[in-house]
Amino acid sequence: MELQITGVFGFLIFIADIWAILNIVQSKESSATKLLWIVLILFLPVLGLAIWWFAGPRDPR
Repeated sequence: MELQITGVFGFLIFIADIWAILNIVQSKESSATKLLWIVLILFLPVLGLAIWWFAGPRDPR
């Protein structure tokens, strides 16, 4: 049972990371800023996603 829960949680983090990376790529930030955010999310999937959620590039609406 633990393996199934861990697998589902890992899959959800993977989907959230892909979503964050797509939002970063579509933002109007510079290429260097985009690259730094993407590297942060790839190397620290959970922590990077949390940091991006609160401090990442946002398009003004």
